[in-house]
Amino acid sequence: MPYDQYGDKMTGNKGVKKTAHGKGRKTSASKNDSFSAEEKAAMRERAKEARKASGSGKKRSREEGEKEVMESISKMAEPDRKMAKRLHDLITKNAPQLYPRTWYGMPAYALDDKIICFFQNSKKFKTRYSTLGFSDNANLDDGSMWPTSFAVSALNKDTEEKIVELLKRAIE
Repeated sequence: MPYDQYGDKMTGNKGVKKTAHGKGRKTSASKNDSFSAEEKAAMRERAKEARKASGSGKKRSREEGEKEVMESISKMAEPDRKMAKRLHDLITKNAPQLYPRTWYGMPAYALDDKIICFFQNSKKFKTRYSTLGFSDNANLDDGSMWPTSFAVSALNKDTEEKIVELLKRAIE
């Protein structure tokens, strides 16, 4: 019987290796470890964005980023498209120092070329709600635990005020 790199006996079961004691352990060959089609598409988008940024040798302009974000938003289905447009307006009005750009194909906003926040529409990864996310570059730290992602099911006055408050904290 063949042995793996850890000295464990291998079986014919793909994705499970038996140890010398007869107990199985999962390996990376398991189907549960693969990426979804949506995740693969997002990674391809990110690779394309990185190639585009490094290929020109210059920083993208606000206008180029704005165009990319609006193209990304235009591909969304309703009601996500309407929400993304409103969020874009809120962010560009209340945090004009953030540059619009795409990140994994999603509308995102950066400060000094570092992503601060992004909008993930519900169809992106087939979730039941859209998300406004903040990266670790956002200054939202509050004690030893704080949220970095917020489910957004609708935009109203209260929600928009909370978003503006989060934006202001994030870029302090």
